[in-house]
Amino acid sequence: MQEFDFTSTGTTPVVIPRSQHNISRANISDHALKVLYRLRQENFQAHLVGGGVRDLLLGHEPKDFDIATDATPEQVRQVFRNCRLIGRRFRLAHVHFGQDIIEVATFRGRGDATDQRDRQLTNGMIIRDNIYGTIEEDALRRDFTINALYYDITDFSVIDYAGGLADLQAGRLRLIGDPEQRYREDPVRMLRAVRFACKLGFTIDPPTERPLFTLGSLLADISAARLFDELIKLFQFGYGLEVFEKLRHYQLFGQLFPDTEDCLAHEEHAFPLTFVNRGLDSTDQRIRAKKPIAAAFLFAILLWEPVRQRAEQLQAAGLAPLDAMLSASHTVCERQQRLIAIPKRYSLTMREIWLLQMRLELRDSKRPSRLLAHPRFRAAYDFLVLRAEAGEVNAELADWWTRFQSASVQERVKMLDGNVKRRRTTRKRRSKSTATAPLTTAN
Repeated sequence: MQEFDFTSTGTTPVVIPRSQHNISRANISDHALKVLYRLRQENFQAHLVGGGVRDLLLGHEPKDFDIATDATPEQVRQVFRNCRLIGRRFRLAHVHFGQDIIEVATFRGRGDATDQRDRQLTNGMIIRDNIYGTIEEDALRRDFTINALYYDITDFSVIDYAGGLADLQAGRLRLIGDPEQRYREDPVRMLRAVRFACKLGFTIDPPTERPLFTLGSLLADISAARLFDELIKLFQFGYGLEVFEKLRHYQLFGQLFPDTEDCLAHEEHAFPLTFVNRGLDSTDQRIRAKKPIAAAFLFAILLWEPVRQRAEQLQAAGLAPLDAMLSASHTVCERQQRLIAIPKRYSLTMREIWLLQMRLELRDSKRPSRLLAHPRFRAAYDFLVLRAEAGEVNAELADWWTRFQSASVQERVKMLDGNVKRRRTTRKRRSKSTATAPLTTAN
């Protein structure tokens, strides 16, 4: 990252001219530039803001380009025919270009805290906030300093009101304002702190970090749907294992997955934690290799241990293995759904992966060949391999399925015959052992 000369922070901004930073319009999407220039033509202020500016300064490729303006959402809609207004909590304008969406937000203002028409707070948490203001007020209303940087399309300068440039250069994540108050306004900021620290490799500033250990219970006030969206951002961008470790470190993971955390915290064996670690690491590696991943597989990993333990308990109580797994998966998913709104298409796939673990143990007759055609076979097989690597199941089982997939028809027949012979031999040995066992009588 380029070195900057910082002269001041606070209400008087640091302004970095084009000659002293590395942002080029060539690295900004054409659609974002189109929105910026069109708003300027209509005599509105228009700035690229937030993560897009941050990532460009770091030399990364931004995933999104957000724009801040003094135009109200209704005025933005008048300028762009391809615009839709969304949100009640924060009114936003989405300008659509096919599948590409440019988010346009009006500068937020401080306003009068007693005015309940456009700002509503409950126990310190912002429920609604549509008070508009100046760019200075907007900057100080944002969450982290490194997300309060503005790229001015008129002279191509970078504007910093909150010391974000210094924090960016120091690799430091810092909230704007009083950290505890900012977390209470929006508890999701705790998850964002973890995400940015892992994504950027930044350290969390101590005052920003301390409340993470004590305010996790506030996440219970966040809607289950919003938490699902945040978890996707946390775990599906290539640093999921580090996110998992940090969430546990700050005692936030248990707020999101209480059943899993309870199992991991009280488990006598190492394989449950090893399984989650290996699963997340494998997912991260696939993302870095630009291979596809499935959210359902990710959630199946995170919830497997409570499902497995519950199924074992039900079997011990006399329930048949299949019925025990069905009941356990239903119970765990239902409990988790109250906290995180996992879409049904994902939860159904999760259950299939779990149930197939039992079918993978049956290697007789024509079952294995039929199982290869199951639409979830590959996911279930990958899941089995992770379980074997963690030491939960015998590695021979996973190895057998690895060989069976690539074997010829003749080789598969031999492998299946071998299973039948081994089973018969085992039965004979058990029968002989039972027949010759000495009788015992009670005293």
